[in-house]
Amino acid sequence: MSEQTFAYQQSFEDLGSPLHEVTFVVIDLETTGASAADCAITEIGAVKLRGGECLGTYQTLVDPGAAIPPEITVITGITQAMVMRAPRIESVMPSLLEFIDGAVIVGHNVRFDLSFLNAALERLGRPRLEARWIDTLALARRLVRDEVPNCRLGTLADRLRLSHRPSHRALDDALATGDLLHFLVERAAALGVLGLEDLIALPKLAGSPQAKKLKLTDGLPRKGGVYLFRDARDEVLYVGKAANLRSRVRSYFSTDERRKVSQLLRETHRIDHHLCRNGLESAVLELRLIQQHLPRFNRQGTRAGKYPYIKLTLNERFPRLSIVRTVRDDGALYLGPVASTRAAKRAVEAIHSAAPIRRCGLASRASTTASVCASAQLGVSCCPCSGATSQTEYAAVIEELVTNLTSRPDLLLAPLVARIEQLAAQQRYEEAADVRDRAEALAGLLRRHRRFDLLRRAGRVRLGIGNTWVELHGGRLSSSGPATGTVESSCPSEPGDRSAPSATPTSAPTPTTGLLPVPQRHDADELLTVVGWIERNVAKLTIEEVEGVLASPLPALPVFKPKTSSPARRTTTRTGVSTLPDSHSPPDAQRSRVA
Repeated sequence: MSEQTFAYQQSFEDLGSPLHEVTFVVIDLETTGASAADCAITEIGAVKLRGGECLGTYQTLVDPGAAIPPEITVITGITQAMVMRAPRIESVMPSLLEFIDGAVIVGHNVRFDLSFLNAALERLGRPRLEARWIDTLALARRLVRDEVPNCRLGTLADRLRLSHRPSHRALDDALATGDLLHFLVERAAALGVLGLEDLIALPKLAGSPQAKKLKLTDGLPRKGGVYLFRDARDEVLYVGKAANLRSRVRSYFSTDERRKVSQLLRETHRIDHHLCRNGLESAVLELRLIQQHLPRFNRQGTRAGKYPYIKLTLNERFPRLSIVRTVRDDGALYLGPVASTRAAKRAVEAIHSAAPIRRCGLASRASTTASVCASAQLGVSCCPCSGATSQTEYAAVIEELVTNLTSRPDLLLAPLVARIEQLAAQQRYEEAADVRDRAEALAGLLRRHRRFDLLRRAGRVRLGIGNTWVELHGGRLSSSGPATGTVESSCPSEPGDRSAPSATPTSAPTPTTGLLPVPQRHDADELLTVVGWIERNVAKLTIEEVEGVLASPLPALPVFKPKTSSPARRTTTRTGVSTLPDSHSPPDAQRSRVA
C-alpha cells in the first residue's frame, strides 16, 4: 500500500552501502611534475581500509623513464639513483589494479592521482579506472574549513592530531590520508551521513543553515514516491516526485543555485513522503497533491486556471471561433485546454485557413461596402457582413467544420498540407514554415483530444508493468498494487484529510467516434500525465483487462515538424495510444519544478 512515513527504523537498503562495510583504498602518488600528459609517476603508496582497520599496504618506487627534476627531488627526496632499478609502470600496474579491485578509491585531491593513473592506463592500452572515489580535500573543505587555516594534508594532520604525518612520500601520505578519512567520516555522521552514497555526495552540499537541515532527510528511503516540504505551520511548500526519494531530496542541499531553492530550504520545517509502486502512481499523486495544496514553490500544476480553450459558438446564427478561459454548458463546441494563448491563436489561424468561417464580429448584412471586413473582401471567409452567404449556406459550412473537427480531421488538415507543399515548391520557405506551425498547433490539439477520448471511452483498463499493476477508470488512475494481492488505493489522502480529489470519475461514455465533452482542467492534467506515462513505458506494459474499446477507427493525423528537428515516428502501442510527441502539452503534465 502507498505509505506516508515520518520516522521509522531504516533498513540497510535505505541507508545505501553502510560505511563500515565499504572497502577503501587510499592512494597517493609522487610524480615528476604536475601534468599527467607529459610527466610520470615515481612512487605509489596505498593503504586498504575497512571498518576502521588496515587490511594491507602497497608501496613501490617506479622508474619514470625520464630524469627527475631537481625541484621534485628537493620536495620528495626521491633521486634518480633511487628509481634507477625500480620497475616501470607497466610492471607495476597489474599488481596495483589487483590491490584496488572492488574498492572505493580515496585521495587528498584525488583527481590528481587518478589523472596520472588513467594516463598510464591509456598509454598501456588498458581501460580507465571506473571505481567510485572520494576526495578528502573536498570533504575537509565541507566539514572542517572553519577550524583550520587551510586544507593542506600537512596542516590537517597537525591541527587534527592525526596518527600519521605526511612527508611527501607516497605511503606516508596515504596513511595520513587514511587517518583523515576516518576523522571526516566521524564528523559526517553528525550530519546523518551513514552510507557511501551520501558520503560521496557530501562535498556538493551547500553550506551553513541549510546543511543543518540534512537530518530532515534521515527518514527518507531510497525508493520511489512523492515528497512534501512543509513549513512550521505544517503548510505544504513544495511537492515533487522521485525514483529515489532520499537522493532526490538531499540534492536540494547541493550547490545547485536554482531560483528560490534557498528560500524553500530556509522555510522547510519537515519533509514527508508517500511511497509509490511505480512511476504513474508517483506522477498522479504528485499532481493531485499539487492541485489540492497549491504549494507556493511549485510552478507546475498550480496554474490550471489560466489554460485557454478554443470555442466554436454553435449557439449563434453565424457561429465563429473565439479563445476563452471558461467552459460553459451553452451548446458550443470546445477544444482544449491548450498549453498557451499563443498555441490557441495558431490553432484558430489554422482552422481559419482551412475553413471559410466568420472572422469578424459582425453577424448581419452590412449597410455599406466600407463596413465589410477585410477577410470577406479578400474572399477567404463567409462573413455575413458581406451579405454573400445566407444563414443556410453558412450552416452547411459549420456542419462540415464540426464533422472534420470531431471525426475527419484529415480533411481539415489537407488544405494546409497542400498549401505547405505549394509554398515550398515556390521556395517561399518562411511562409511555408508559418503554415506548418499553424497546422502542427491544430494537429497537436486534436491529437491530445484523441488521447483523452481513447482512454475515457475505454472505461476500466488494467495494465501490468513489472511486478505491479495499475487500474484506470475513464483515463484516471483509480488503484494499483503488486502483481498478486488486494487492490490498494494509489493516491491516498493525507491522514485526517478528506479533501483529496476523487480518483474514480464517472462512467465512461460509449461512442467510438467524435469528440467527447472537454475534460475539466484538473482532469485534463491527469489524463495528460497518464497518457505520457503509457507512451514512455509502452514496451513494458501488458493489457490485463479492458472494459470498453481501447482502439480508434479514426484516420491517423499527420505530424508537422521542421526538417532540422529529430524525426517524429508514429508507433502503434499495445494499448492503442499513439506515441506521437505532443509539443503543446500543458506544462502541468511535465515534472514539477521550483519556480
